[in-house]
Amino acid sequence: MNSTQAIYDLLRSARTIAVVGLSDKRYRPSHGVARYMQKAGYRIIPVNPLVPEILGEKCYPDLESVPEPVDIVDIFRRSEYVPAIVESAIRIGAKAVWMQEGVIHEEAAARAREAGLTVVMDRCLLKEHMRMTR
Repeated sequence: MNSTQAIYDLLRSARTIAVVGLSDKRYRPSHGVARYMQKAGYRIIPVNPLVPEILGEKCYPDLESVPEPVDIVDIFRRSEYVPAIVESAIRIGAKAVWMQEGVIHEEAAARAREAGLTVVMDRCLLKEHMRMTR
């Protein structure tokens, strides 16, 4: 689904992004991307069982613990963890899964599409948002 128009449509319609693997370390890419998206007006929900709070938001240990609807599940985990995250995204009724640059899992992407989720793979959320807002 990595067409430019489809990505822009997703970014325009989404409001809430659950970031799986969001780090509390400022130098980590996940932190920079989430901070940028938060400043761009998106609601960021950190999913990290090791930290109580990131970017002023309560962390949740897993997607199933998030108490509100999620538009995009942004994945900052290694590819081998993607299938379980996709299954969680399906269970919570997320609208899309977004696998960051370098995160690729074709079978999990196919499973998400079969379940009706929009899938973006091996693309950076921040870079795509910046490209869209130019």
